[in-house]
Amino acid sequence: MEASSRRPRVFSGVQPTGVLHIGSYVGALRQWVAGQDERDNIFCVVDLHALTIPEAVDPKVLRERVRSTAAQFLAAGIDPEKSVIFVQSHVREHSELQWLLACLTPLGWLYRMTQFKSKSEGRESVGTGLLVYPVLQAADILLYDTEVVPVGEDQVQHIELTRDVAQRFNHMFGETFVLPRAEVPRVGARIMGFDDPTVKMSKSLAAERPGHAIELLDDPDTVKRVIMSAVTDSGRELRFEHASPGVKNLMTIAHVATGKPVEAIEAELEGGGYGTLKKLTVEAVNQMLAPLQARYREYMDDPASLDAVLARGAERASEVAARTLKRAQEALGVG
Repeated sequence: MEASSRRPRVFSGVQPTGVLHIGSYVGALRQWVAGQDERDNIFCVVDLHALTIPEAVDPKVLRERVRSTAAQFLAAGIDPEKSVIFVQSHVREHSELQWLLACLTPLGWLYRMTQFKSKSEGRESVGTGLLVYPVLQAADILLYDTEVVPVGEDQVQHIELTRDVAQRFNHMFGETFVLPRAEVPRVGARIMGFDDPTVKMSKSLAAERPGHAIELLDDPDTVKRVIMSAVTDSGRELRFEHASPGVKNLMTIAHVATGKPVEAIEAELEGGGYGTLKKLTVEAVNQMLAPLQARYREYMDDPASLDAVLARGAERASEVAARTLKRAQEALGVG
């Protein structure tokens, strides 16, 4: 099934596994916000995906993280009047479509998934959910006739699997699903770790290594400590084109935080050293985060309003999801 001529439908899902970091913000959230008037956006806190390693789940912590993640989305500028924002488990069609898709997804496709290999490595026992969660991800996307899925490069394989599953279903049972495409953001798509500028900033590494990332809710002192300790090199090169990975990373962050061209950042650093660059980056990041953190506190201090936003989002999402699920059920003869 081909995409329609309406505004492009975009689906994005974020696991409630902790506080989002500035890499997520500049590489994804800010771009989602900027596109709200041109695209039909659906944003989902994918709490069911957080259950793939159940022994690591604390129910109370998970509930709080779901709310916190949603509040961070809203604080970043996601407008519930323009975009749909909801919690995955509040829309039952996600789990129901997953079963239908799992029944026709070959095991070999799942065993080849890079993230399954990495997350299962060294584990004595692996739950079925860890293997089949890409099918749930496919259901997340296909339920909404999604055309565009903004992802990091490490997630492109999952979107390719979603397309494969959709094509297999369409071939076997008739045209049912829209085929989505991955969209890897260009600007700010690869904010690197402060402790290792050759590795992309990630939530998993942030949880393991202090000094790897700056989270959206970090206070100014923490931001300063992490950036001033960032890995650079022993030189003084402050031209982006010739700089080391660590220096390029700091200049990229200063660029996206201030909105100034890299050339303007270079001019401000003229005659200075890496200490000057780090101080400039500290100031830029704190100025970027201050208004977001203020809005976040407003949402978290008003739980009734936050719940109302998520309930309305689930209603709107379910209206679309129910139609797609019904279409799939009828195609299979079970609806």
